[in-house]
Parts: sequence; C-alpha cells; structure tokens
Amino acid sequence: MESVRHVVPFTELSRRDVGRVGGKNASLGELTNRLADAGVRVPPGFATTAEAYGELLDTDGLRDLARRQIDRLHEGAPLDEVGAAVRSLFLARPLPAPLRDAVLAAYEELAAHTGRHAPEVAVRSSATAEDLPEASFAGQQETYLNVRGPDALLEACARCYASLFTDRAIDYRERMGFDHLAVALSVGVQIMVRSDLAGAGVVFTLDPESGFPDVIVVSAAWGLGETVVSGRVDPDEYTVFKPSAKDPALDPVIDVRTGSKRLKTVYAEAGLTRTVDTPEDERGRRVLGDAEVRTLADQAARIEEHYGCPMDVEWAKDGLTGELWIVQARPETVQSRRRATTLSRRRLTVTPGEPLVEGIAVGEAIGRGPVVALDAPVELDRFPQGGVLVTGVTDPDWEPVMKRAAAIVTDHGGRTSHAAIVSRELGVPAVVGTGDGTRILRDGRPVTVSCAEGASGRVYEGLLPYEETLTDLADLPATRTRVMLNLADPSAAFRWWRLPADGVGLARLEFVVAHQVKAHPMALLHPERLDADDRHAIERITEGYPDRGEYFVDRLSHGIARIAASRWPAPVVVRTSDFKTNEYAKLLGGRPFEPDEANPMIGWRGASRYYSEGYREGFALECRALRRVRDGMGLTNVVVMIPFCRTLDEADRVLAVMAEEGLVRGENGLRVYVMAEIPANIILAEEFAERFDGFSIGSNDLTQLTLGVDRDSEALAHVFDESDPAVVRSIRLLASRAHAAGRPVGLCGQRPSDDPAFTAILVEAGLDSISVAPDSFAAVKRHVAQAEGEQSGGSVEDGPDT
Repeated sequence: MESVRHVVPFTELSRRDVGRVGGKNASLGELTNRLADAGVRVPPGFATTAEAYGELLDTDGLRDLARRQIDRLHEGAPLDEVGAAVRSLFLARPLPAPLRDAVLAAYEELAAHTGRHAPEVAVRSSATAEDLPEASFAGQQETYLNVRGPDALLEACARCYASLFTDRAIDYRERMGFDHLAVALSVGVQIMVRSDLAGAGVVFTLDPESGFPDVIVVSAAWGLGETVVSGRVDPDEYTVFKPSAKDPALDPVIDVRTGSKRLKTVYAEAGLTRTVDTPEDERGRRVLGDAEVRTLADQAARIEEHYGCPMDVEWAKDGLTGELWIVQARPETVQSRRRATTLSRRRLTVTPGEPLVEGIAVGEAIGRGPVVALDAPVELDRFPQGGVLVTGVTDPDWEPVMKRAAAIVTDHGGRTSHAAIVSRELGVPAVVGTGDGTRILRDGRPVTVSCAEGASGRVYEGLLPYEETLTDLADLPATRTRVMLNLADPSAAFRWWRLPADGVGLARLEFVVAHQVKAHPMALLHPERLDADDRHAIERITEGYPDRGEYFVDRLSHGIARIAASRWPAPVVVRTSDFKTNEYAKLLGGRPFEPDEANPMIGWRGASRYYSEGYREGFALECRALRRVRDGMGLTNVVVMIPFCRTLDEADRVLAVMAEEGLVRGENGLRVYVMAEIPANIILAEEFAERFDGFSIGSNDLTQLTLGVDRDSEALAHVFDESDPAVVRSIRLLASRAHAAGRPVGLCGQRPSDDPAFTAILVEAGLDSISVAPDSFAAVKRHVAQAEGEQSGGSVEDGPDT
C-alpha cells in the first residue's frame, strides 16, 4: 500500500492538483512553478494533502462521529448546533502524529529557506472542490494570519480543518448538493508578507463592475489585505489600460481614485492581528505609486495570459523590503461568464428627489423595498423576501440573507468588497461605502436603490417606478452610417462597452471639469484672486498637489482616458470645454474670472476663450491633459473638437495655441474637428475644411442661430425645430461641401434618439455618423438601417472615414 504523503511544497504543485490540495493551494503551486521566470513572485510555502485529511477522518472514528451529527441536521436539528458539535470533534483531539510531524518539518524547511527563526506564516484553508465552475467554496473556510511558532501553527491547522464545518460552509454544501464528507480540506502554510507595515489588496484583470476586458483594476489599502477583501474599507483604485501597458514608453495608468481607507489591519501581540484607525496622513495618501501599480498589473496580465481567462488576484507589499508579492489567484467568475450579446438596462421613469444616501454603485439594476437594518446576520425567517438589507459591512456569514434581499446598502467597502462581489453574483443592486447608510436609513422605511445612474449608487425615498429593457445586440443590423455614442461621465463609460458602437462622437469635457475637477482652472492657477473661503476649499481638494495646475491635468486626463479606453481603437471625439460664462462662474472659485453677460449663449464661449488673456492659461491645462492622454498614455484614438468657432481667424488662432501646447494637427495622427453650429461654419465650409479634419453638427445651436430662437425660451418652444427646412438645408449643404473637400460630417444631438423621421433626413443627407446617448443606441441603429434600406436602390454613398 502506497504511504500517505502529508505535506507537499508549493514548488511541487500545479493547477492539476486541485483534488489533492484544493484550488487555492494548487493555484499557488502553479504560480510558483510556471510564472516565476515571468516575474510573478509568490511567498514560499507548503500544503497539506487530501490524503492527510482522509487519514485525520479515519482517526478515532472521527468520520463516523461527524456523519452522525450531519444526519441530525436532516432530522431537523438546528444548523448552528450541528456545526458547533462537528467542529468540537475536530478540536477535541490532536492531529495524527504523522501529519503533525510532517507539518513541523516543512515549517523548519521554510525557516531555513527564509533565514528566519520561527517565521510568521499565513495559514489558509483550501477545499478540494474549491473554485469549480459551477460552485465556489472560496471564503467558506477560515484563514489565520501572523501565526508564529510550532504550537501556534498546529493549532491554526486544526482550526482550519474544523472550519470545513462552519455554519455557512455546511449551509453552502447543503444547497449545492455536495456530500459533506466527500469534500476534503488542505491547509496552506505560506510565509507572511509584512504588509501590515505597507499595504495589500486585490487585482482584477477586467473591470469588475462592467466586465470591460481591456483594463486591469488594482485596489489597495494600508495594512493587511483582509480589510479590502472583507470590504471594511473604501480602498484606492487604480485602472490600467492593457494595450498601453504593453509599451514601456507609455503610462498605462489611466485613472486613479484615492479611497478614504479609514481602517487598517496590523499585527498585534502573541501572533494576533487587530484593526485600528488609519492615521490621518495615510488616509489621503496613495498606497501605491504608478510604477508599483504597473508592476502589479504586469504580473496580473501574465497570470491571465497563462490561465487563459480573467483573473482575481490578491497581492501584498512587504513594508520591510518594499517587495510586491502575489498571494492568491483564481479565475474571475462573475463578469467573465455573463452573456455578451444581451444588454439589460433599467431606468427610473420619474425624476427622483435628492438621494437619502450615496455610495459606489454595484451592478446596473434598481431594487426597492422596506429597509431591514441589521448589525449581524439573522435567521432567514426573520428577513423578509425583498427587503433592502442595510448594514455596516458583510462577510460570508451574511450570504443567506443577501440572497433574499432586493438590494443591499453598506456603510463601508469598495468595488472589490465582499458585499460588492456577492451582489454581482446574485444580480442584486448594491450601494457600498455610503458612510452613513445605517444612521440615515431607518428600519421599515420604503426606499428605492438605484445603480442605473453611473458610478454613484443612490438610495431614494419611496418605491419609485422604473422600467427594464432587454436588447439582443446580436440582432442589431449593420449600417453604412456610423452610429456613435455621446458620453460625458467617465465613470459610466465602461458600462457601455458591449454596445457595437463605431466610437464616441461627442465626449464633453464640461462634465469632467464640474464633477471630477470641481474647480475653475483659473482659480487653481490664481488663488490670490479668491476670497478666503474659496482659497480654503481649493486647498482642500488639491491636497497633495504642490502644482495645482497638475491637479487639473491629472483629473481631466484620467476622465478623458477612461472614455477613450472604453472604445479603443475606434475614434473618440473629445470636445474642449464649452461652458458658458454663467456656468463657469458656478465652478469653485469661478466668479472673479467670469464677466456678467446679458446673453451667455452667444457670449464668451468656445473658441473665443482659448486664445484670450482671460482663459488662455486654462486652455493650456486642457491641452496638457489631452496631450498626456494621446502621447503619454497612448490613446491616440482621441480626436480633439473645437466648439463655437465663429471665424476663420479664430480657427487659426486656436490651432496656433494648441500647437504651442504640443498639440500639432497631423502630428502623431492628431485630428482636429470643429463643431458646425454657427451659420458661418456652413457658409464658409470649404475654408473651415482647410483648417479642420472634420465637422460635427451641433443641431441645437445651429437651429438656435439659424432661426434666431433662444433654445431655452419656453415662449418660443413651438418655433424651435431642428427639422425646419432652413436647418435641414444647412445640414445638406454642409455635407455636400465637406465631402467635396474630403472631410467627414457627423451630428451629435438628442433629436435622432427621439425622432426616426429626423434620423431619415440625416441618412438621406449623407452624413457619415450620428452620435446618440447610449440608452438610445439600439433604437437609433434600427432607425438608421431602416432609412438606409428606403434609400433609392438601397444604397447610400459612403462618406470619408471618420
């Protein structure tokens, strides 16, 4: 009879050994053996085997005793009573001598390998049925950190074995139909990384919220990684663009969000850990620098390439050495398994009031019901089906309750927290990291939880009506006219990646400035012109930026980059800022820099600002951001568009300013478009075509200025009509003249979304592209196809490539 091998080092394991050492330990062995040469660094360790667990069960009749207790569960005994009884059976006896000796010998080898006497180790449970495609046992068993010395190690191993019978693990196996004693447990013992002195977190090799595959998302918090995995903190989040990461000359970090990180877990006395408040100076400081983010992203990309599927990777940074280590990797099982051809969208059908609380949106759905505020999990019969769970933070013990919830709201956590991950699996909308949800949302209060409004999740008073639409993207017709998207909110851009759009026809910088920069660019550059309150507010939001102009460039470039990355390599047309003076004045610090105008709609806006002394420095910051995105991050699909350009001289002056700031038309493939929204743009189309590479019709302003109608006037609303013959003739004339000059023409506006007849007019005029809101894309695509089919002979001449 072949002797039992109780312990195997990671260096002898691979992913084929799941049945022997469980999914977690098999993965660590695979990384150790196959990817070390590729730069993936895994702390050394070893695993106990399934055979050793079987030997444990056969000692002193443990298997039969455990079986009798489980049989009691089927006879109606309470789950918590059965679980406690089985765990006590495991803890009441020492580990078998052969297993004990093998673990201690392997521990001594680890000590010799690291050169440290009695090194601290992490002791993790790894079930042999873990991470199967149809069921995940991850998180069902226990992990023990900062374990030091032989006695503590043996005790932690015994507790890991007993944790195979936690209440939640028993409940999970019952629901999944697994034989409790057919699932074995392997214990993984791994050198602890001193991340208590630095930081740790999670890496997803796709966007965990939308499934967008071209990015890697790194989450990070101070201290041990348990706070990120459990969702107890709002971590930093760094987004890396995969195509740019392949070129060492480019900066692939396209977005950085600094979380509050209010708590961190550190070592305590006697081999324990404790959670403490994060010092104030660390909360606003980034855990990782760009070079470290890139290193982690590179390792995660190599792991994804090796496994051939999106991955969920845990990492830790050693505060003593500064080294970055991979401590776990498993296939991502939520977004990667979603059907890519069906798009489900929900939207509120009423205009909601102010939200009661806000946080990070998880999923894209809407849920509603009475608030059920809980401090700890309860029995299922005490949680009403369809209640809105409101709590501080969740862990695996909460999962039975979460399955009954219509929506979930937590005070703490980020997009990779336990609440977020489980909510995605369940398809339940969740708003995490609200900060004060448990204080504001009272038990029994009817609320609506909306995750359908971008990256911010909101909880509203009452049960608000909503509608759901399902679109089979595979059924959308092909069209010769390009149908593109209008996007403003960078945080929502990845949500629409599955739409088969031909790019972005209009990305508005105003949204990014208002919501992410939050300050007037000239106020950042000239704080001496501000009052004391505005100066203090500017100091607060720009903390950590000695150069406040760099703060503007950072925020703006990250916003542009997210939108550009979402459609790469299709063109993304980014319009430079087009606030009116009254809108600029409302930005933080804006009042001293903006004149009072009787009619801001036709006042100091668009191109006229960019070369004037009053805004020239602000426009230089916009140019720096655009240049960073294109030349620094490699997103050369960005097309720059100039709004409200009144004259040819103005066009020349703006292009000259751009060139001074390093944005030279034609250089590195840079194309510059102009908005066609002033009759002068139509009348002088040939001359504007000599200066610009394309036109995009702004139908609202073109209608306003062609008909002499204030587009905001209620009294004249019956006159304002984009399909008026004068406006339509201008559109046709521009298309004809621009095409003769080899320039494409598009239109970005709401009217095609609302009016199929207007869409037909644009198709008949021969426009090259129509750009619409994402939720209108499918309908407009069908309208365009119908209009093209109705054209004489079913053909429309293709215009120049956009």
